[in-house]
Amino acid sequence: MSDLITKSITVKKSPAELYRIWSNFEQFPNFMQHIKSIRDTGAGRSHWVMDGPMGANLEWDAKVTEMEPNKRIAWRSIDDDSSDANMKTSGQVTFNGLSNNETEVTVTIKYAPPAGVLGEVGAALFADPEGDLVDDLRNFKAYAEEGTAVTRPVIRA
Repeated sequence: MSDLITKSITVKKSPAELYRIWSNFEQFPNFMQHIKSIRDTGAGRSHWVMDGPMGANLEWDAKVTEMEPNKRIAWRSIDDDSSDANMKTSGQVTFNGLSNNETEVTVTIKYAPPAGVLGEVGAALFADPEGDLVDDLRNFKAYAEEGTAVTRPVIRA
């Protein structure tokens, strides 16, 4: 299964302010409901951990492929042939300045959950990927405008 999703939201902040927040990936758990942690591993790379049912986590490494200050950030997961549990993902976020110090934030994500048992966990987490992206963008808006971090749900079996 592989999906491509694009969603946008208008945020009452400048492109520079929003780019600054988004480019610090370790802040993502503050507005992405299923992301447990992201650790910067250097050289444009990061390690991602996503909550899953029954205490299982999905983990993967990603690399920034493009950074245009105040305009665009693109990324992709890094293949690790030592495991079949890798998340395959790529995407970009763009920041389009509007009038009145507002910015249209557009996120495009392509992903394919891993195979096997963890893949089943991943498929369950991606039951409504469009809805999840809409929720994460709303959470991002609240975080950027008001400093309100998301309350992550307790995921049960």
